[in-house]
Amino acid sequence: MSATLPHAHSDIAAVPLERADDVQYRECKILLKAELFSKPSSFHKFWKIVHRTAKSLKISMTKPEKPVSLHLREIVFLDTPKFRLYNNAFILRKRTFYRHGRPEPNYELTLKLRSPDRDAVARVDVRPLLPCVNTVKFKEELLPLPNEIGGIRMIYSHGCELDTPNLILTQRFETICQVFPALLRAGAKAETKLSEVNGTVVDETLANLGLLEFDSKTVAKSNIAVWRDHHTKADLIGEFSFQLKFERLEDLRRKPRELSEEFFRKLQHEAEEWVQLGTTKTSLVYRLGKIPVNNHE
Repeated sequence: MSATLPHAHSDIAAVPLERADDVQYRECKILLKAELFSKPSSFHKFWKIVHRTAKSLKISMTKPEKPVSLHLREIVFLDTPKFRLYNNAFILRKRTFYRHGRPEPNYELTLKLRSPDRDAVARVDVRPLLPCVNTVKFKEELLPLPNEIGGIRMIYSHGCELDTPNLILTQRFETICQVFPALLRAGAKAETKLSEVNGTVVDETLANLGLLEFDSKTVAKSNIAVWRDHHTKADLIGEFSFQLKFERLEDLRRKPRELSEEFFRKLQHEAEEWVQLGTTKTSLVYRLGKIPVNNHE
């Protein structure tokens, strides 16, 4: 997608750049082949590759539980029939948590604006009008190159998470914009209904792999997420990720920044047989159907 975000509506909810949210997370992501994670031991096998790569760079890493503890969640993406949200760089996602094999009543609703243009993403206020608890996360995301092992490209994600908001999600675009005014930018007709993207419900299996210590003050959580189609049980995609947190991106010291990037590049080569070239997990779900997608993350 282009670096300049589209402007479909003049009433966009935005904040002046000088008051914009700071980048406080740096998340590194590598897509993986979901079919290679057919059993719990597969996660530990991949941990060994991660651990070996980290050790070669003098990065310490904690051990996960054995067998690795797996957590199940359910994910759906919501959009208009012509994907006006995603084609305007927005992602609206519902994540339901499971406990002892059963869905919990609470869920997480997340709105993201994602683009390579940091300033454009920062200027958009993703907060809700709802009087509810919300968490804003502004991330710099490092991804491999779409068609090549060992590279790095960056996109920026400005998101807001709501805990179990009291609203019906599959309703008119006009109504969801009253929750998230930033979505007015997508420019869909007021009466347009939202629905599950490509009718797809994703079963997400999450495994926490342990902590990576890049220096005494910079520690990152790492995990693997594997996505499968809830209805067909078909493998979709996997992803290894680790995330650094700080007050501002400028506060991230040079050593852990450069070391984490070196680790990210090297792991792509060390785990090459596991790596799935592509863009993002979300992009894959949007491209499961026949509706044109103009967002090239």
